[in-house]
Amino acid sequence: MEKTLNFLKKLKKNNNRDWFQENKSEYIQSNEEMIAFADQLLERMDSFDKIETVSGKKSLYRIYRDVRFSPNKQPYKTNRSGSFRRKGADRRGGYYFSIEPGNTMVGGGFYQPNKEDLELIRRHIEMDADPLHAVLNEKNFKRFYGPLQGEQLKTVPRGFNKEDPNIELLRYKNFYTMHQFSDKDVLADDFVDQVASAYKQLLSYFQVMTDFLTTNLDGESLIG
Repeated sequence: MEKTLNFLKKLKKNNNRDWFQENKSEYIQSNEEMIAFADQLLERMDSFDKIETVSGKKSLYRIYRDVRFSPNKQPYKTNRSGSFRRKGADRRGGYYFSIEPGNTMVGGGFYQPNKEDLELIRRHIEMDADPLHAVLNEKNFKRFYGPLQGEQLKTVPRGFNKEDPNIELLRYKNFYTMHQFSDKDVLADDFVDQVASAYKQLLSYFQVMTDFLTTNLDGESLIG
């Protein structure tokens, strides 16, 4: 991933259209490297999960920023990121990666779930959070990923008890987790294998959350 890191370092110092156009060939080379990385990652993921995203190229987000409603008018992102969506109603959640010099992040979960899904997740946590706690507190998972990340409400969600023992979980609006990799990791020959291994560790978390999202509070399936 040397081409990608080098290009992003330069872009951060020269985030303007003139410089980008003058160095377009370097961007193209780094983009080809990113596509190859994502393709290899998808191939490895196929051994332990079913993915809806059809190719590595389709997983990548554009480098161009939408600056229309942003005070930051820099035209380009200084990271390269992408995501893979799991396939089927019985496989909820998604995988994410962001390659950035000094701040590469890999993980997954549930980002901005819709109102109905968020309510269902919270109601299952309210009823029985033990399965979720078991995953989040599993030794290897906790050491690698740490606690859940994502925006939380400052107050209690409407319709829930502020004295609920799981109130910190109930305040989450997003439910994802991330692991940071060093530049040395990113440049290693086995980086794609490290990322695939990181993704595989999410399966138990995805299963608990999928159970929350595909059954009602009486334990009846919501699929089909």
